[in-house]
Amino acid sequence: MLDVLRTRLSQKHRTMRYPDGPPPELPERFAGRPVVAAGCEPGCSRCAAVCPTDALRPSAEGLRLDTGRCLFCRACEPACPRGAIAFGQEHRLAAARREDLIVGPGDPAPAAARHALAARRFHHSFKLRQVSAGGCNACEADANVLGTLAWDMGRFGIQFVASPRHADGLLVTGPVTANMRLALEKTYAAVPTPKVVIAVGACAVSGGCYAGHPEQSDGAAAVVPVDLYIPGCPPHPLTILDGLLRFLGRIPDEGQCLK
Repeated sequence: MLDVLRTRLSQKHRTMRYPDGPPPELPERFAGRPVVAAGCEPGCSRCAAVCPTDALRPSAEGLRLDTGRCLFCRACEPACPRGAIAFGQEHRLAAARREDLIVGPGDPAPAAARHALAARRFHHSFKLRQVSAGGCNACEADANVLGTLAWDMGRFGIQFVASPRHADGLLVTGPVTANMRLALEKTYAAVPTPKVVIAVGACAVSGGCYAGHPEQSDGAAAVVPVDLYIPGCPPHPLTILDGLLRFLGRIPDEGQCLK
């Protein structure tokens, strides 16, 4: 026991300072919120042709990219002859409204994520039941890592709980397969009111690469009301944590959600 205590003391403080300090450094290959330039070549659809999830809509008014459908594979970057698409290092991707996940030329970043009820009722204590509704476990893994020593989302009062009856809301991953639809409905019904739902990852937001398949629901919103969308495939832990903190009003938000 003494050896354990000595080791722990020698390790010193391991939890990152964010959000009181700078966010952790992201790798160069990180694909964050896309920046879309104005103007597309008339009749050009090269970027849309390589997109695996139909997330791009070229037009004369400018390109529109749906980050809720996007897998952040970056195939569209080299495909565009004008270089109109660039994935930067902006990790703030979450939005309270589904339509705010669509990025066009000059659109502000980040979109509003604050939820008035959640900020008022769950600001200091927020318990979530995680529901893996047919996901591949990548989003689940990046959500679970927030409970580790370095991230420690428990310092904000955010925790995952085992029972929906002890939860303030659901964190849903996966496209909601046919075999998980009833389970999600029952889990949502078991959460006491007031309650919220957070969709994490492209599958939970839009169906992801499974969109349109008859054995899934194209995301959580087709089954339960969603209050926060966190896109990505999978979203980085920093993106998830930022979304949760802005949702709860724990850190400043660029806009105000009227929910």
